[in-house]
Amino acid sequence: MSETLPDLTESELAGIDAWWRANNYLTVGQIYLMANPLLREPLKPEHIKPRLLGHWGTSPGLAFVYAHVSRLIKHTGQDCLYITGPGHGGPALVGASYLEGTYTDAFPHITQDNDGLLTFFRQFSAPGGIPSHVSVTTPGSIHEGGELGYALIHAFGSVFDNPDLLTIAVVGDGEAETGPLEGSWKGISFLNPEHDGAVLPVLHLNGGKIAAPTVLSRKPPAEVRELLEGHGYDVIEVEGDDLPGMHHRFAAALQQAYAGIKQIQQQAREGEGFTERPRWPLIVLRSPKGWTGPDKVDGIQVQGTWRAHQVPLSGVKTNADHLAQLEAWLRSYRPEELFDDAGRPVDLVLSANPDKIASMSGTPYANGGLLTEPLDLPDFRELAVTVEQRATERIESTRKLGELMREAYRRNPHNFRLFCPDETNSNRLGAVFEASDRAWMESVTPDDVSLSPRGRVMEVLSEHNCHGWLEAYTLTGRHGLFATYEAFAMVSASQTIQHGKWLQEASHLPWRADVPSLNVLLSSTAWRNDHNGFSHQGPGMLQVVLNGGAQHSRIYLPPDANCLLSVADHCFRSHNYVNLIVQDKQPQPQWLSMTEAIDHCTRGASIWQWAGTEEDAGEPDIVMACAGDIPTLETVAAAEIIKAKLPDIRLRVVNVVDLMTLLRPKDHPHGMSELYFKELFTDNRDVVFAFHGYPGAIHQLVHGRPDADRFRVRGFIEQGTTTTPFDMVVRNRASRYHLVMDVLNNMRVTRRGSGDLMRFCEAQLARHESYIVEHLEDMPEVRDWKLGATV
Repeated sequence: MSETLPDLTESELAGIDAWWRANNYLTVGQIYLMANPLLREPLKPEHIKPRLLGHWGTSPGLAFVYAHVSRLIKHTGQDCLYITGPGHGGPALVGASYLEGTYTDAFPHITQDNDGLLTFFRQFSAPGGIPSHVSVTTPGSIHEGGELGYALIHAFGSVFDNPDLLTIAVVGDGEAETGPLEGSWKGISFLNPEHDGAVLPVLHLNGGKIAAPTVLSRKPPAEVRELLEGHGYDVIEVEGDDLPGMHHRFAAALQQAYAGIKQIQQQAREGEGFTERPRWPLIVLRSPKGWTGPDKVDGIQVQGTWRAHQVPLSGVKTNADHLAQLEAWLRSYRPEELFDDAGRPVDLVLSANPDKIASMSGTPYANGGLLTEPLDLPDFRELAVTVEQRATERIESTRKLGELMREAYRRNPHNFRLFCPDETNSNRLGAVFEASDRAWMESVTPDDVSLSPRGRVMEVLSEHNCHGWLEAYTLTGRHGLFATYEAFAMVSASQTIQHGKWLQEASHLPWRADVPSLNVLLSSTAWRNDHNGFSHQGPGMLQVVLNGGAQHSRIYLPPDANCLLSVADHCFRSHNYVNLIVQDKQPQPQWLSMTEAIDHCTRGASIWQWAGTEEDAGEPDIVMACAGDIPTLETVAAAEIIKAKLPDIRLRVVNVVDLMTLLRPKDHPHGMSELYFKELFTDNRDVVFAFHGYPGAIHQLVHGRPDADRFRVRGFIEQGTTTTPFDMVVRNRASRYHLVMDVLNNMRVTRRGSGDLMRFCEAQLARHESYIVEHLEDMPEVRDWKLGATV
């Protein structure tokens, strides 16, 4: 093995070109053929699939780059991961793993022979088969690319704390038009060559997207170069379609790029270090869309245009000219030279492959669970908040999570990171800066705080970058947390959805190893964005995760710091989940001792007998339930009012911390049994439920439970503004006074004094409205509320 990549030899060129032709043949075969896989007889209409699906245009370029990177691996032993932004070039990457033998290892019925090849072709974009994208079923993939914009983001996330890894990120020129991709060029501002690996972006400008030219392909090359140089890259350009010239030019470009990467890393790791951000190499590859495919169809130009994007020849079953053109196209790759009589790839093709374990489809970095090391976490009990008397002291609960992560950073210096869009201190997680600075490769001034090249706390004002970096960090086997303001988790909500789908599909593939969970903290929540206003008030992310697959979606609403510590410890140790934790950063009452919190979180929901009025025996008159920190406060405060005003009401208070326990066991693994659900909520008593998110979510969760219509839910109903904390619950009709009135309205028997209590609540709400306008703060009995205080 060598530290450098030598010049391309003629013998190597023969192998690379044969491998590329074989891959192109496999791509076309996957799109078109359901019989006669190696053209052992003339092509007939019955050999063609009834539905032609897939994307040809980008595939030959992806395979071209792949072949040359494989040569780099063979010469240098470099660990490489291959991420394709144009994920719809799936057949090229599926074909690569087939040629490298890893596809057969993953799917033994897809053998490297005639029968296996036929099955391989028939499964593509077919019922019971595989999708057309570079999906979870593709060995070597951690990035599907179906939703464009995240190739570079995932590439950078994969190499943080992976110093030996080089990730090749092919960015499609259509993808380059997306907002997330445009923001992701900034990854080099956070990439430290001492302890991180390297990313080599390949901007593939092939001229078109699905129905039009792309912006960057039509810009003058000088402008494109200036744009990328402005982002801080050393740009290397390759252009053309001539062969073998393009092979030699791209090999030279890859040689130059790799030499630049190794020089940067050597200087950082062995020399005097670095004093400024390196200028990392980037390759701009200009090749025709649909390269080597039909040049014209029916007299209309196809190659090099958007018409090559999907299926260039669409009428092959009914149009004899199209069928003949398809056969000529397939035979142009000379399959008889690439596959032997048994249908196996010949030695010349296989000579371009690295060893399986070193190949990009076989690298363990693309199956990160194989590399995962358990986190070394402190005993979270040692960080407990002492609760001598409930709800008499208010603290910022998320500060305790910051302390837990501070210790995680100290104990796991190579496989744990926090990703947060410039909100670490804002969300009260700043204790992590006692263990690590923020990562930063740009200039540092005396005014900067906790900012250095060797920092490992990731802050960039982009939810897409933070979310995607963590996704790739976990998919390559490491652990972390994405923390963001609740409302702005919706910016990257589709990424959360896509990650959940990835986990769901991976669970059906025994060769995919378990990966650490994607942990998301939502703070600065809808209920407490007092000064920011309505734009910052929205709990939509909770609903997004709730609608995810039950096997992998988890939602936790810890009511205080000790519950948050218990939940976080569980989430950090878990695998294969999307864990959503919702906890505000503002000072809040502390309800449970650590022992109580652990028991409560283990159950997922429990009766807080100290908050209610019922005796140990018998059933309550009504149940008050809550999920979320602010709803919990309002529920307990409402119960205090009822206990003081109508003490003969048998009132039960239930708190839910694991939202998914409300589902039936057959609907979710955390769903509580019928017996326990009855113990908490009875079979027939009305339930007044105060909830952090949209009220419909609770109705969705308890659907199918006994007499589900008895649940009356108060939650966020899209009423907000710049106002006081209590006014937010009043505006959304979820305040303690509204909850008391709900109890009174849903009692089966009217109690003496109910009318007086109803009028009291109405008067308090009227008083609140005038008080906040005059005093610019909440009423003292609300602002200074403590458990057991006089109502």
